[in-house]
Amino acid sequence: MHIVVIGAGLAGVTAAWSLREAGHTVSVVERREAAGLETSFANGGQISVSHPEPWANPGAPLLLLRWLGRRDAPLLFRFPAEAARIRWGLSFLRECFPGRTRRNTRAIANLATYSARKLRELRRTLDLHYDESNRGILHLYFTPGELRHGRQQQRLLQRHGIGARMLDIDECIAIEPSLAQLRGRLRGAMLGVEDESGDAYVFTQALAQRAAAAGVQFHFGCKAERLVVSGKRIGAVDIIDAGGRTGAVSGDAFVITAGSYSGALVAPLGEKLPIYPVKGYSATLNLRRPERVPQTSITDESRRIVCSRLGNQLRVAGTAELNGFDLSLDPLRCQALLDWTEEMFPGACDLSNPHFWAGLRPTTPSNLPLVGRSRISNLFYNTGHGTLGWTLACGTAQALADIVNGRPPEPEFPFLRNGN
Repeated sequence: MHIVVIGAGLAGVTAAWSLREAGHTVSVVERREAAGLETSFANGGQISVSHPEPWANPGAPLLLLRWLGRRDAPLLFRFPAEAARIRWGLSFLRECFPGRTRRNTRAIANLATYSARKLRELRRTLDLHYDESNRGILHLYFTPGELRHGRQQQRLLQRHGIGARMLDIDECIAIEPSLAQLRGRLRGAMLGVEDESGDAYVFTQALAQRAAAAGVQFHFGCKAERLVVSGKRIGAVDIIDAGGRTGAVSGDAFVITAGSYSGALVAPLGEKLPIYPVKGYSATLNLRRPERVPQTSITDESRRIVCSRLGNQLRVAGTAELNGFDLSLDPLRCQALLDWTEEMFPGACDLSNPHFWAGLRPTTPSNLPLVGRSRISNLFYNTGHGTLGWTLACGTAQALADIVNGRPPEPEFPFLRNGN
């Protein structure tokens, strides 16, 4: 079949590669001038298998109440809220019930472990390099309560077959000496041993180049305007390029990997996707004292901030903001990333010339991505990955290729209408 993929971020490029490997002719439509320039561009750089618990969990409502009204809160719900945000928020609260959280955690864990294996296979097969590190992720705990929660998380991970090791302060500093100055504050840490880190943009670009060499045709600078229905199927996607010229790309099947913009593209077809754009921030900083910057990716569990070493730079990312499709940078939230960096690693980074960035994570209330067939027989989804875009990308891409080819996907996960 000729399959048209709409969107060339992590989800789109990995899907294009897996579909091409499955024997299909593949075209990719991307509104930007290259692959990976939106949500995939400057994220936190983590492949976090050790974080399958969704945002929507029994503890979330209390946290949200504590953070309400704080501009520097890890999760900021801006007011006034439009109807779509209110509907999404109510659905999020429904997913916080314990039974739903257990179901969603199990599904994410299954998909994340599968996806990590597919990423390693892909890296080995194609000899991909992207400032990758397989040292794991250190989850830091600064209060006794956080440490207790960390131990609970380790037991949860063990139940799902995910490797994680609790560390005392000395063990933590032995793994990452740059944390020595935190000795008086740290209470302990957990090492996610199956986790990795790297530059998601470099990975996406490298895989897009390999896909193009394998025959995938990329239509960059072409915005998907409308899916054209022919009978009960999609026959083409109307596009408009950067110069205002219109055209169409026809195909036998279509895959939506357009991130937060997926819902608007399929709404005219009567399809409703429970995706809301959740803005995340990052700061990319040059190093002044590399020996003071961790080689291991870090997650600060108390402030929901992560950092990853990318060559001679440090990527610091975090916070979540619900404010529609607004991509403006809030100076207070940007400064919070710099303050955290200086507090954690004093004098290590050049804070005078930070590169700030914000991207929209396509997030479902359950944190489960939408992968599989739509109500329209030749329209498929691979979207809604939220904060776990890179963690889940290679797994959802392979699962999608299996579904398109009529095979049951390997991981146990609630894929959409896949015939299982």
